[in-house]
Amino acid sequence: MKKDILFKTDDFIFSYRVAGILIYNDKILLQKPLKDEGYSLIGGHVAIQETTEETLIREFKEEIHADIKIVSLFAIGEIFFTWGKKPCHQISLYYKIQLSNLDSIPIDRNFQGYDEVGNKRIDMDFCWIPLEKLKEIKVYPKELISHILEDKNEVIHFISNDR
Repeated sequence: MKKDILFKTDDFIFSYRVAGILIYNDKILLQKPLKDEGYSLIGGHVAIQETTEETLIREFKEEIHADIKIVSLFAIGEIFFTWGKKPCHQISLYYKIQLSNLDSIPIDRNFQGYDEVGNKRIDMDFCWIPLEKLKEIKVYPKELISHILEDKNEVIHFISNDR
């Protein structure tokens, strides 16, 4: 197994992440830990010697057992937040994606699965959220929401600062 580009020191955390924007029938697929109120896009940490596209394909296969097609790079985010009690500096790439097979996951209802961070299993809800409801719920990073709704067909750069 390849090592994730995730560095933790006594003072800070650095994370290199990729996530997919999967929209179908005017709904976006988001993930939410069962014990959390906030949603995020499905993805994960890029591994050493792995492209971001390879990471995204692997993460969707691991987390929801779905094969995806990469459509295009959508956004690059510089994200600052507190992870546990440490400041985290995260670089995230976001891609527009499509399902390779519509029968691979439920497309008409929410479903459950899990993610693994380190050796810790996190049970997740995977939810189809109507695009018009995106501004009404807590989505991380919040700065990405308006860009998803506008969809200007250009790669954007944003900074999210929740430190």
